[in-house]
Amino acid sequence: MDFPALKAALAKLNAKRDELAAVFTEAGPDLDMDLVASLDGDSVAKVEWIRNKNTEIEALKADVEGFREVAKAAENAIADPEPEGPEGTSRSQSLGELFVNSAAYKSFSGTVGPVATLGPDVDIRNTLFQTSAGWAPEATRTGIVSTFPTRPAPHVVDFIPTLPTSQSSVKYMEETTFTNTAVETAEGAAYPEATLVLTERSQTVEKIPVFLPVTDEQLEDEQAVAGYINQRLVFMIQQRLDLQVLGGTGVTPLLLGTENVTGIQTQALGVDPIPDAIYKLFRQIRDNGFAEPSVVFIAPSKWETVRLLRTVDGIYIWGHPSTPGEPVIWGVPVVETTAVTATKAIAGDYLMHSNLYVRRGVDVQISNSHASFFIEGKQAIRADLRVAMVHYRPKAFGEVTGL
Repeated sequence: MDFPALKAALAKLNAKRDELAAVFTEAGPDLDMDLVASLDGDSVAKVEWIRNKNTEIEALKADVEGFREVAKAAENAIADPEPEGPEGTSRSQSLGELFVNSAAYKSFSGTVGPVATLGPDVDIRNTLFQTSAGWAPEATRTGIVSTFPTRPAPHVVDFIPTLPTSQSSVKYMEETTFTNTAVETAEGAAYPEATLVLTERSQTVEKIPVFLPVTDEQLEDEQAVAGYINQRLVFMIQQRLDLQVLGGTGVTPLLLGTENVTGIQTQALGVDPIPDAIYKLFRQIRDNGFAEPSVVFIAPSKWETVRLLRTVDGIYIWGHPSTPGEPVIWGVPVVETTAVTATKAIAGDYLMHSNLYVRRGVDVQISNSHASFFIEGKQAIRADLRVAMVHYRPKAFGEVTGL
């Protein structure tokens, strides 16, 4: 069946598509707007033309799809006609057939057409079947839970090597004195005496716990509750752990975070741009700590300053906005996190000179023995983790202050 309106709409759509494709061909794989000679104006004007053209294409495509649906319905009605009534009497037509055969459909143009009166007793203007007069629609809740916006975890500890421990504290020896007197000496002369001093260090295994009360009915009546609670409690512990391995004070029961380790390197921002100050910190870690930074942690609000640095002619220094991949500065991976103090950037050789010792992984338990929970029909779901954070060589770590 021939549908002139559909053909016309499709031809118009293809013409718009060809116009847009020609512009992209001119721009080339780098989308250089300066190469587009068919359009007037600067790059901003040309990009605006592309956006407008794309909007036109989307509108035309919607028109074409509407015509195609109507055409398909008409073809189906013609291809599968109902038999005539008894003894050759004419049969009654369906609502769809009445509409397709109506003058309103035949004169349909664009997206708006006249009202179709389908018969002496059928007028679509007077037969509106709507929610208020018909069935109220059923709605089934999805299984999606939109969680509260909060810092993701784990993130920081992904960059810290993890080891198990069976002890309540982690003890190790730190070489606190190293005097190298090795020197060329004449025959028969005394050997120079070196000095080595070891000092025992210790980090206590600390516990990070949390619990949530929940009624028996909630656990019984909603299958997803138990899994949801377990996941969120574990997340809370992991989130706290990220915060502690960077900023913990080390005063029991807190872990000792990097920025509170005695003897780490410090570089003030001063008048330097942030990239310069970070590089100077890296140089201190290399010169004094004889280590290679494996990661730098910085708040998103501060990394934004670095990421948006541009030359005077508008070229982004830290890569084009479309550049894929994780952020890197001076060859060192950058982790954007609000777990770090907002006025600092913390860096260090976590790969070689730190460990997160795990005495017990996250343990989740449930009981009604808390307080009066038994007679109140409540359950206490608790989770905890026992770990110790160790920085073996303080000078292998450092911070940029004053951001």
